[in-house]
Amino acid sequence: MDPQINPAITATANSHDGPIETDAVIVGAGPVGLFQVFELGLLEIKAHIIDSLAYPGGQCIELYPDKPIYDIPAVPVCTGKELTDNLLKQIEPFGATFHLGQEVTLVNKREDGRFDLETSKGTRFITKTIFIAGGVGSFQPRLLRVDGLDKFDGNQLHYRVRTPSAFAGKNLVIVGGGDSALDWTLNFVQDGPNKAESVILVHRRDGFKAAPASVAKMKELCDAYEMQFIVGQVTGFEEADGQLRSVKVTGGDGVTRVVPLDMLLVFFGLSPKLGPIAEWGLNIERKQVVVDTEKFETSVPGIFAVGDINVYPGKKKLILSGFHEAALAAFGAAPYIFPEKRIHLQYTTTSPKLHKVLGVETPVFD
Repeated sequence: MDPQINPAITATANSHDGPIETDAVIVGAGPVGLFQVFELGLLEIKAHIIDSLAYPGGQCIELYPDKPIYDIPAVPVCTGKELTDNLLKQIEPFGATFHLGQEVTLVNKREDGRFDLETSKGTRFITKTIFIAGGVGSFQPRLLRVDGLDKFDGNQLHYRVRTPSAFAGKNLVIVGGGDSALDWTLNFVQDGPNKAESVILVHRRDGFKAAPASVAKMKELCDAYEMQFIVGQVTGFEEADGQLRSVKVTGGDGVTRVVPLDMLLVFFGLSPKLGPIAEWGLNIERKQVVVDTEKFETSVPGIFAVGDINVYPGKKKLILSGFHEAALAAFGAAPYIFPEKRIHLQYTTTSPKLHKVLGVETPVFD
């Protein structure tokens, strides 16, 4: 997805004299970070968004842009890309400014209560509030550790599926036992535009951490000779003319089998890294930021955390939970931005003020 073609994005990669003064900075442009723009916008709070990726969408775009999502309220099914595109359209009225391809490297509290914030590209901000919406933080896929294999990364070795059509008609070996491995296995085996020539799933044991229905379907396809499943671990590979030709899979019986392939897909999950966030002086528990459940504020007043990055009693890592958190965080932040103003809850259905903010006409009912 090219972020430059979306009218919701007014990215300012241009140089700026001195720091940018703003009411809110959102760290993370995933679905929850994008919805945070909307909730702040309804309160007439304009935001700047920073993300380490070169495009908005976060994990939805990075990990499963074409996979269906079924648990967005009132949306029976949508892909990660469709969800991102719709959120970007929804926040168009608020003119949020995106700063993509950069990470926050420094946050300091000022004497006046605001924050100094700086990014890896040298962009500086003075902001009244900060919203951490960084998903699992700066996430990286867990790698398949086989000496020399990394030279095929991005060519024949893949840890993400960005363009499913690139694997159509290929001989695939998929490694992993979680939902991503099983989901992509089923996607490439079954009839459709992305159907592979052959699919072999490799997992170190016969037990899986995937949805039982996916595991049952995979075994059904194996029984029908439409794919293969091998218990074992990739311990080596063979190449010819600079191309990856096969992997060596060693089973629990000690026997090593040579498995030919065109493409190797590895899904070992993500390794979350909080990165510089860990140095902001926040209360952190198991690499997650502790928040209250009234405002989703962190242990540092004025800094809020929403989405998968936060933790509290009963926390569920769902997109819809993050949307709820973003709404309460926006109201929690308002007193820092408008200390003399009393904020009233208004409804987008009936409020002329919100209709003006959204750029829509107030309906007239007979």
